[in-house]
Amino acid sequence: MDKLEVLKKIFGYDSFREGQELLIDSILRGRDVLGIMPTGAGKSICYQLPALLLPGITLVISPLISLMKDQVQALKQVGVAAAYINSSLTEGQIAKALEYGAMGRYKIIYVAPERLETYAFLQFAGRVELSMVTVDEAHCISQWGQDFRPSYLKIVEFVRRLPRRPVLSAFTATATGAVKEDIACVLGLADPQVLVTGFDRKNLYFAVETPGKKDEYLLRYVKEHEGESGIVYCATRKNVEAVYELLSSRGVPVTRYHAGLENEERQANQEDFIYDRKPVMVATNAFGMGIDKSDIRYVLHYNMPQSMENYYQEAGRAGRDGESSECVLLYSPQDVIINRFLLQNKESGGGMSPEDLAAMGERDERRLQVMVNYCMTRNCLREYILRYFGEYGSGACGSCGNCRQEFEETDATEEAKAVASCVLEMRQRYGVNVVAGTLAGEDTAKLREYGVSQYDAYGRLKDRSLGGVKEVIAQMLMEGFLAQTQDRYALLKATARTKELTEGDARLILKRPKRVGAKGQETDSGKAGGRRKSDILNSRGLELFYMLRELRTQIAREEGVPPYMIFSDRTLVDMCVKQPFDRRELLEVTGVGENKYGRYGQRFLEKIREFTGETKEKTYFGELGEAAAGTEGASGRAGRDTRKRSGPKAEFSLTAEQAAGFPYRESCLLTELAVALSDLRDPDRMKKVTGADIFRYLTAEGYVSEKRVDGIWKKRISEKGTEAGLRMGLRVSAKGTEYEDVYYDERAQRMIVAHFIQENRY
Repeated sequence: MDKLEVLKKIFGYDSFREGQELLIDSILRGRDVLGIMPTGAGKSICYQLPALLLPGITLVISPLISLMKDQVQALKQVGVAAAYINSSLTEGQIAKALEYGAMGRYKIIYVAPERLETYAFLQFAGRVELSMVTVDEAHCISQWGQDFRPSYLKIVEFVRRLPRRPVLSAFTATATGAVKEDIACVLGLADPQVLVTGFDRKNLYFAVETPGKKDEYLLRYVKEHEGESGIVYCATRKNVEAVYELLSSRGVPVTRYHAGLENEERQANQEDFIYDRKPVMVATNAFGMGIDKSDIRYVLHYNMPQSMENYYQEAGRAGRDGESSECVLLYSPQDVIINRFLLQNKESGGGMSPEDLAAMGERDERRLQVMVNYCMTRNCLREYILRYFGEYGSGACGSCGNCRQEFEETDATEEAKAVASCVLEMRQRYGVNVVAGTLAGEDTAKLREYGVSQYDAYGRLKDRSLGGVKEVIAQMLMEGFLAQTQDRYALLKATARTKELTEGDARLILKRPKRVGAKGQETDSGKAGGRRKSDILNSRGLELFYMLRELRTQIAREEGVPPYMIFSDRTLVDMCVKQPFDRRELLEVTGVGENKYGRYGQRFLEKIREFTGETKEKTYFGELGEAAAGTEGASGRAGRDTRKRSGPKAEFSLTAEQAAGFPYRESCLLTELAVALSDLRDPDRMKKVTGADIFRYLTAEGYVSEKRVDGIWKKRISEKGTEAGLRMGLRVSAKGTEYEDVYYDERAQRMIVAHFIQENRY
């Protein structure tokens, strides 16, 4: 079989998602690869599919037992012989697995990194043909990453000891530029094909809430999402227990997971969650890596995580099936104190020098500040996340909590000047709490001990609340008017920009949510990033959909596997749309391969025939092609806008006739260019193009770049961009602040229009 036959017959998909084919082809040609792809983008197929076509065995090195079990179970569901080797097996079971592997019974073997240096495994690896070694969760090998595991360093020595070097492939969902370079360097990847498909998960809705009473918010949210699968993350075991007791006492089918529980209880609780017996999981960050449950509809963070890497990895466990899902972070200032304490008392990897430990502590503190800024920003949350991971663009996503919230702007420049003067008067020796308390005129034992009433700044902002002063300080930190020391004291320091504020024309603008009645700050938890794929079904379609779900649950109980391993919701929706009556038609449904047809096909066909009387009927809104397209997950359609009943809109592109109507100008800005382009399209059939889309294209082609300087993102035009008609120019904000932006002359406009006449690439 060739790769497309394997994709269809084994995995049940007609075409590859973005980036999959490039990595698969590279592996099959014998080239090392590094794939950085968001959760749910199909990383596993990138190594599982070529493993079936390569002559020998593929070893997949994985960090967690649960990850291996899920992956092997999923492979067996599609008819692929696979095994895992880890501490959950007895020595006898491990010996038998190695024996079967040596006999050629397995094409894919999952192994824990600790097993690589054992005598038995080294003997096995030395006498079999290893075609590929795959490193999953590859960020664990980097000391720059948030989840460094010393055991991953064993991989490098293991590969060196093999009689013949196999192809090396490495995959992860979250990696900054430094981590990406570290992975390639430490693993010794040889001229690797590197692919970063992007970190954007369009089906996820991000929001930050600051409820006065987290427990009330949490109870209301979980009740509103009754019957849906969700995770509630807490920073400490104590919080996990408290939240678990709260939800359990209110009748919520909930379970829990943290390192303080016995292994047997953790395993039982995890299975209750995966098998939908208890669809709500309350856990520390010890839970989740490798959990392949695809239908998690929400991830709530009861406490702020310690880093953006942690947050995006944990939040990314929602919506792996491409369906709209929600990621809500409940923030309070106490979260910062808890996390700083946990970071200062965490165990470090053995053998690290004092200098390395100090550097790691500074990195931890910087990551924590990134999360504080995320919780405090009033700008687009999705854009904030993407910029952190090095994806550059501009504009708002329109579908996160901040983009959907109306804000009122307040000029807080005078308050900011008072803060800056206070920091300087106090000789930059105190942190946020002392400075804010001094300015607000607080009279506490701690402030009296420090003698803050002697300062001229004492009580200067007493007409504002303590929280209001802290809000000003937080905004100053985000905009670079102040900085904090990277130690446990987090002292406030002046920066190069402080003088711009105290002596120059710089201004500080606060954005606050508009309050609408008593419930002005409550989240409409129904406002997710888009509608579910099942929303394309009419009442008859939904009736069939729920019948097929019941059948899926029944089969899952019979076989002792999670329901999503039988068929995903997306596959069931496609069945409802296409209504297959025979083998040929069922194999045309996305997610149905030969093996799953053989195991489950007849039972689903019988249910569909029974429901329809073997007469196809319309069970969906819109046309058949549009409705079917809305269910295709493997072909890369996940996350497209399905809110229109007529089906998903196409990505932006222009015909030559449409492009001829573009109103060229002597010079324009990116937002103006995007609006003019979007006006040329058919709005009922095609999405708008955004300034971020255009800027990503220009960045990819080397016309422009963007770099953070003193906490501010600044754009730069390359020599190539200048020749193409781009130039820097001054703009003035509504508040009178001058800043630089890129202008596009007619040459640049024509180049961009020409680009979109082709099939859209982004």
